[in-house]
Amino acid sequence: MGPLKQPPPVRRIVVDDEPTIVQPPKGNGTTEEAKTGAAALLSAPRKREGKRATIKERMTLDELGVAYAGKPAVKAVSLPVRQGEVLGLIGPSGCGKTTLLRSLNRLVDQTPTASRSGTIYLDDQDVDLLDVTELRRQVGMVFQQPNPFPMSVFDNVAYGLRERGSRRPSRAALRPAVEEALERAGLLEEVKDNLMHPALRLSGGQQQRLCIARSLAVGPEVLLLDEPCSALDPRSTSLIEELIMSLREEIAIVIVTHNLQQAYRVADRVAFMYLGDLVEYGDADGVFGAPKAKRTREYVSGGFG
Repeated sequence: MGPLKQPPPVRRIVVDDEPTIVQPPKGNGTTEEAKTGAAALLSAPRKREGKRATIKERMTLDELGVAYAGKPAVKAVSLPVRQGEVLGLIGPSGCGKTTLLRSLNRLVDQTPTASRSGTIYLDDQDVDLLDVTELRRQVGMVFQQPNPFPMSVFDNVAYGLRERGSRRPSRAALRPAVEEALERAGLLEEVKDNLMHPALRLSGGQQQRLCIARSLAVGPEVLLLDEPCSALDPRSTSLIEELIMSLREEIAIVIVTHNLQQAYRVADRVAFMYLGDLVEYGDADGVFGAPKAKRTREYVSGGFG
Protein backbone atom coordinates (compact mmCIF):
# COMPACT_ATOMS: atom_id res chain seq x y z
CA MET A 1 0.00 0.00 0.00
CA GLY A 2 1.22 3.49 -0.78
CA PRO A 3 1.33 6.31 1.73
CA LEU A 4 -2.06 7.55 2.92
CA LYS A 5 -3.18 10.71 1.18
CA GLN A 6 -3.84 13.67 3.39
CA PRO A 7 -7.28 15.26 3.09
CA PRO A 8 -7.37 18.65 1.37
CA PRO A 9 -7.09 21.62 3.69
CA VAL A 10 -10.32 23.21 4.88
CA ARG A 11 -10.90 26.52 3.16
CA ARG A 12 -12.50 29.16 5.33
CA ILE A 13 -14.29 32.10 3.80
CA VAL A 14 -14.14 35.22 5.88
CA VAL A 15 -17.07 37.63 5.56
CA ASP A 16 -17.43 41.06 7.04
CA ASP A 17 -21.12 40.81 7.92
CA GLU A 18 -23.33 38.21 9.51
CA PRO A 19 -25.07 35.99 6.93
CA THR A 20 -28.72 36.70 6.07
CA ILE A 21 -31.08 34.02 7.33
CA VAL A 22 -33.78 33.07 4.81
CA GLN A 23 -37.04 32.04 6.44
CA PRO A 24 -38.53 28.72 5.32
CA PRO A 25 -41.71 28.75 3.20
CA LYS A 26 -45.02 28.95 4.98
CA GLY A 27 -47.90 26.53 4.83
CA ASN A 28 -47.75 24.13 1.87
CA GLY A 29 -44.24 25.07 0.74
CA THR A 30 -44.98 28.30 -1.10
CA THR A 31 -44.34 31.83 0.04
CA GLU A 32 -47.18 34.29 0.43
CA GLU A 33 -45.93 36.09 -2.67
CA ALA A 34 -45.79 32.95 -4.82
CA LYS A 35 -48.23 32.79 -7.69
CA THR A 36 -50.45 29.89 -8.54
CA GLY A 37 -49.98 28.19 -11.87
CA ALA A 38 -52.89 30.06 -13.42
CA ALA A 39 -51.72 33.41 -12.03
CA ALA A 40 -48.25 32.82 -13.41
CA LEU A 41 -49.76 32.18 -16.83
CA LEU A 42 -51.79 35.38 -16.74
CA SER A 43 -48.71 37.41 -15.85
CA ALA A 44 -46.74 36.04 -18.81
CA PRO A 45 -46.09 38.35 -21.78
CA ARG A 46 -48.70 38.01 -24.50
CA LYS A 47 -48.14 38.08 -28.24
CA ARG A 48 -51.78 38.25 -29.26
CA GLU A 49 -52.46 41.85 -28.30
CA GLY A 50 -53.39 44.49 -30.84
CA LYS A 51 -55.90 44.90 -33.61
CA ARG A 52 -57.17 41.78 -35.31
CA ALA A 53 -58.52 41.25 -38.78
CA THR A 54 -62.18 40.53 -39.41
CA ILE A 55 -63.05 37.11 -38.01
CA LYS A 56 -64.25 34.64 -40.64
CA GLU A 57 -65.26 31.05 -39.96
CA ARG A 58 -63.32 28.65 -42.17
CA MET A 59 -64.00 25.23 -40.68
CA THR A 60 -66.79 23.84 -38.53
CA LEU A 61 -66.70 20.64 -36.50
CA ASP A 62 -70.15 19.20 -35.90
CA GLU A 63 -70.29 16.35 -33.38
CA LEU A 64 -66.90 15.02 -34.53
CA GLY A 65 -66.06 11.61 -33.10
CA VAL A 66 -63.00 9.44 -33.73
CA ALA A 67 -62.37 5.92 -32.48
CA TYR A 68 -59.43 3.54 -32.85
CA ALA A 69 -60.46 -0.13 -33.03
CA GLY A 70 -63.76 0.89 -31.50
CA LYS A 71 -62.21 2.78 -28.56
CA PRO A 72 -63.26 6.47 -28.55
CA ALA A 73 -60.44 9.02 -28.81
CA VAL A 74 -62.56 12.09 -29.63
CA LYS A 75 -66.17 12.28 -28.48
CA ALA A 76 -68.78 14.43 -30.24
CA VAL A 77 -66.74 17.64 -30.44
CA SER A 78 -68.28 20.74 -32.01
CA LEU A 79 -65.98 23.71 -32.66
CA PRO A 80 -65.44 26.60 -35.08
CA VAL A 81 -62.05 27.30 -36.69
CA ARG A 82 -61.80 30.96 -37.67
CA GLN A 83 -59.51 33.09 -39.80
CA GLY A 84 -58.20 36.00 -37.75
CA GLU A 85 -57.87 33.83 -34.63
CA VAL A 86 -55.48 31.22 -33.32
CA LEU A 87 -57.23 28.23 -31.78
CA GLY A 88 -55.14 26.47 -29.14
CA LEU A 89 -55.88 22.83 -28.29
CA ILE A 90 -54.66 21.95 -24.80
CA GLY A 91 -54.95 18.97 -22.49
CA PRO A 92 -52.88 16.12 -21.05
CA SER A 93 -51.25 13.47 -23.22
CA GLY A 94 -53.73 11.06 -24.75
CA CYS A 95 -56.70 13.41 -24.43
CA GLY A 96 -57.46 13.41 -28.18
CA LYS A 97 -56.20 16.82 -29.26
CA THR A 98 -53.74 15.53 -31.89
CA THR A 99 -56.34 13.09 -33.19
CA LEU A 100 -58.77 15.99 -33.55
CA LEU A 101 -56.14 18.04 -35.36
CA ARG A 102 -55.32 15.21 -37.78
CA SER A 103 -59.01 14.78 -38.52
CA LEU A 104 -59.29 18.26 -39.99
CA ASN A 105 -57.43 17.31 -43.18
CA ARG A 106 -58.35 13.62 -42.97
CA LEU A 107 -54.88 12.38 -42.00
CA VAL A 108 -56.53 10.26 -39.34
CA ASP A 109 -58.20 8.31 -42.16
CA GLN A 110 -54.82 6.78 -42.98
CA THR A 111 -54.92 4.76 -39.75
CA PRO A 112 -56.55 1.40 -40.66
CA THR A 113 -58.30 0.99 -37.30
CA ALA A 114 -59.69 4.55 -37.20
CA SER A 115 -63.35 5.37 -37.69
CA ARG A 116 -64.85 8.83 -37.78
CA SER A 117 -68.37 10.16 -37.13
CA GLY A 118 -69.93 13.58 -37.30
CA THR A 119 -69.15 16.16 -39.97
CA ILE A 120 -66.29 18.54 -40.72
CA TYR A 121 -67.00 21.48 -42.99
CA LEU A 122 -64.51 23.62 -44.90
CA ASP A 123 -66.20 26.78 -46.15
CA ASP A 124 -69.57 25.03 -45.72
CA GLN A 125 -68.46 21.98 -47.73
CA ASP A 126 -68.28 18.52 -46.19
CA VAL A 127 -64.58 17.57 -46.29
CA ASP A 128 -65.53 13.97 -47.11
CA LEU A 129 -66.92 15.21 -50.44
CA LEU A 130 -63.67 17.00 -51.36
CA ASP A 131 -60.71 15.49 -53.17
CA VAL A 132 -58.28 14.63 -50.36
CA THR A 133 -55.30 16.17 -52.19
CA GLU A 134 -57.18 19.43 -52.65
CA LEU A 135 -58.32 19.31 -49.01
CA ARG A 136 -54.72 19.00 -47.81
CA ARG A 137 -53.71 21.91 -50.00
CA GLN A 138 -56.33 24.07 -48.37
CA VAL A 139 -55.71 22.68 -44.88
CA GLY A 140 -51.94 22.42 -44.48
CA MET A 141 -50.15 20.73 -41.60
CA VAL A 142 -46.81 21.22 -39.86
CA PHE A 143 -45.64 18.43 -37.58
CA GLN A 144 -43.83 18.27 -34.26
CA GLN A 145 -40.49 17.34 -35.83
CA PRO A 146 -39.40 19.44 -38.85
CA ASN A 147 -39.64 17.25 -41.95
CA PRO A 148 -38.07 19.06 -44.92
CA PHE A 149 -37.57 17.02 -48.06
CA PRO A 150 -33.96 15.97 -48.87
CA MET A 151 -33.59 18.64 -51.52
CA SER A 152 -32.75 22.35 -51.69
CA VAL A 153 -34.55 25.14 -49.88
CA PHE A 154 -35.96 26.32 -53.22
CA ASP A 155 -37.20 22.87 -54.25
CA ASN A 156 -38.85 22.27 -50.88
CA VAL A 157 -41.02 25.36 -51.26
CA ALA A 158 -41.58 24.81 -54.99
CA TYR A 159 -42.64 21.19 -54.53
CA GLY A 160 -46.34 21.86 -54.00
CA LEU A 161 -46.42 24.51 -56.73
CA ARG A 162 -45.01 22.05 -59.26
CA GLU A 163 -47.50 19.37 -58.24
CA ARG A 164 -50.43 21.71 -58.91
CA GLY A 165 -49.56 22.42 -62.52
CA SER A 166 -50.08 20.13 -65.52
CA ARG A 167 -46.77 21.34 -66.98
CA ARG A 168 -43.52 21.65 -65.06
CA PRO A 169 -42.80 25.39 -64.60
CA SER A 170 -39.27 26.76 -64.76
CA ARG A 171 -37.29 27.88 -61.74
CA ALA A 172 -37.49 31.46 -62.96
CA ALA A 173 -41.28 31.26 -63.15
CA LEU A 174 -41.50 29.78 -59.65
CA ARG A 175 -38.98 32.07 -57.95
CA PRO A 176 -41.40 34.94 -57.07
CA ALA A 177 -43.86 32.55 -55.41
CA VAL A 178 -41.06 30.72 -53.58
CA GLU A 179 -39.57 33.95 -52.26
CA GLU A 180 -42.99 35.23 -51.21
CA ALA A 181 -43.65 32.06 -49.19
CA LEU A 182 -40.21 32.28 -47.57
CA GLU A 183 -40.85 35.93 -46.75
CA ARG A 184 -44.21 35.14 -45.14
CA ALA A 185 -42.51 32.41 -43.09
CA GLY A 186 -39.85 34.85 -41.91
CA LEU A 187 -37.02 32.90 -43.53
CA LEU A 188 -36.15 34.73 -46.74
CA GLU A 189 -33.50 37.05 -45.28
CA GLU A 190 -31.62 34.07 -43.87
CA VAL A 191 -31.55 31.97 -47.06
CA LYS A 192 -31.95 34.38 -50.00
CA ASP A 193 -28.25 34.32 -50.90
CA ASN A 194 -28.32 30.56 -51.52
CA LEU A 195 -31.73 29.11 -52.23
CA MET A 196 -30.03 25.95 -53.49
CA HIS A 197 -28.64 25.28 -50.00
CA PRO A 198 -29.60 21.74 -48.81
CA ALA A 199 -32.64 22.03 -46.55
CA LEU A 200 -31.36 19.33 -44.21
CA ARG A 201 -28.37 21.50 -43.34
CA LEU A 202 -30.54 24.27 -41.92
CA SER A 203 -30.97 24.61 -38.17
CA GLY A 204 -34.01 23.02 -36.53
CA GLY A 205 -35.83 26.34 -36.27
CA GLN A 206 -35.07 27.21 -39.88
CA GLN A 207 -36.28 23.79 -41.01
CA GLN A 208 -39.57 24.28 -39.19
CA ARG A 209 -40.08 27.69 -40.79
CA LEU A 210 -39.21 26.12 -44.15
CA CYS A 211 -41.96 23.55 -43.60
CA ILE A 212 -44.37 26.38 -42.85
CA ALA A 213 -43.23 28.16 -46.04
CA ARG A 214 -43.83 24.95 -47.99
CA SER A 215 -47.40 24.86 -46.71
CA LEU A 216 -47.98 28.57 -47.33
CA ALA A 217 -46.74 28.39 -50.93
CA VAL A 218 -49.88 26.57 -52.10
CA GLY A 219 -52.25 29.11 -50.52
CA PRO A 220 -53.98 27.26 -47.66
CA GLU A 221 -57.01 28.60 -45.81
CA VAL A 222 -56.16 26.75 -42.60
CA LEU A 223 -52.79 25.85 -41.06
CA LEU A 224 -52.57 23.02 -38.51
CA LEU A 225 -49.59 23.04 -36.14
CA ASP A 226 -48.89 19.93 -34.06
CA GLU A 227 -46.57 21.07 -31.24
CA PRO A 228 -44.39 22.95 -33.75
CA CYS A 229 -41.93 24.25 -31.11
CA SER A 230 -41.45 21.22 -28.88
CA ALA A 231 -38.11 20.31 -30.51
CA LEU A 232 -36.82 23.90 -30.81
CA ASP A 233 -34.68 26.20 -28.68
CA PRO A 234 -36.22 29.30 -27.01
CA ARG A 235 -35.09 31.71 -29.73
CA SER A 236 -36.52 29.57 -32.53
CA THR A 237 -39.70 29.11 -30.49
CA SER A 238 -40.08 32.88 -30.19
CA LEU A 239 -39.63 33.30 -33.96
CA ILE A 240 -42.29 30.66 -34.67
CA GLU A 241 -44.70 32.32 -32.24
CA GLU A 242 -44.18 35.72 -33.86
CA LEU A 243 -44.80 34.06 -37.22
CA ILE A 244 -48.06 32.56 -35.97
CA MET A 245 -49.21 36.00 -34.87
CA SER A 246 -48.46 37.53 -38.26
CA LEU A 247 -50.17 34.73 -40.20
CA ARG A 248 -53.45 34.69 -38.26
CA GLU A 249 -54.59 37.79 -40.16
CA GLU A 250 -54.52 35.81 -43.42
CA ILE A 251 -55.42 32.24 -42.50
CA ALA A 252 -57.03 30.24 -39.71
CA ILE A 253 -54.51 28.58 -37.39
CA VAL A 254 -54.98 25.65 -35.02
CA ILE A 255 -52.11 24.74 -32.69
CA VAL A 256 -51.74 21.75 -30.40
CA THR A 257 -49.40 22.49 -27.50
CA HIS A 258 -48.55 21.01 -24.11
CA ASN A 259 -46.96 24.33 -23.15
CA LEU A 260 -49.65 26.32 -21.35
CA GLN A 261 -47.54 29.48 -21.39
CA GLN A 262 -47.29 29.20 -25.16
CA ALA A 263 -51.04 28.64 -25.47
CA TYR A 264 -51.68 31.77 -23.42
CA ARG A 265 -49.15 33.78 -25.44
CA VAL A 266 -50.47 32.97 -28.90
CA ALA A 267 -54.02 31.57 -28.75
CA ASP A 268 -57.08 33.78 -29.06
CA ARG A 269 -59.44 30.88 -28.35
CA VAL A 270 -58.62 27.78 -26.32
CA ALA A 271 -60.21 24.34 -26.30
CA PHE A 272 -59.38 22.13 -23.31
CA MET A 273 -59.80 18.41 -23.92
CA TYR A 274 -59.77 15.55 -21.44
CA LEU A 275 -60.19 11.85 -22.25
CA GLY A 276 -61.66 12.69 -25.65
CA ASP A 277 -64.22 15.18 -24.36
CA LEU A 278 -64.23 18.89 -25.08
CA VAL A 279 -64.40 20.11 -21.47
CA GLU A 280 -64.23 23.85 -22.11
CA TYR A 281 -63.92 26.22 -25.06
CA GLY A 282 -63.65 29.99 -24.97
CA ASP A 283 -61.55 33.11 -25.02
CA ALA A 284 -58.01 32.46 -23.79
CA ASP A 285 -58.35 34.99 -20.96
CA GLY A 286 -61.49 33.28 -19.77
CA VAL A 287 -60.20 29.71 -19.99
CA PHE A 288 -56.97 30.55 -18.18
CA GLY A 289 -58.19 33.33 -15.91
CA ALA A 290 -61.72 32.25 -14.98
CA PRO A 291 -62.34 28.67 -16.16
CA LYS A 292 -65.90 27.44 -15.71
CA ALA A 293 -65.21 23.71 -15.40
CA LYS A 294 -63.52 22.22 -12.33
CA ARG A 295 -61.35 19.99 -14.53
CA THR A 296 -60.11 23.03 -16.46
CA ARG A 297 -59.27 24.88 -13.24
CA GLU A 298 -57.26 21.91 -12.03
CA TYR A 299 -55.38 21.60 -15.30
CA VAL A 300 -54.42 25.24 -15.85
CA SER A 301 -53.36 25.59 -12.20
CA GLY A 302 -51.00 22.63 -12.52
CA GLY A 303 -53.11 20.14 -10.59
CA PHE A 304 -52.42 17.47 -13.21
CA GLY A 305 -50.91 17.24 -16.68
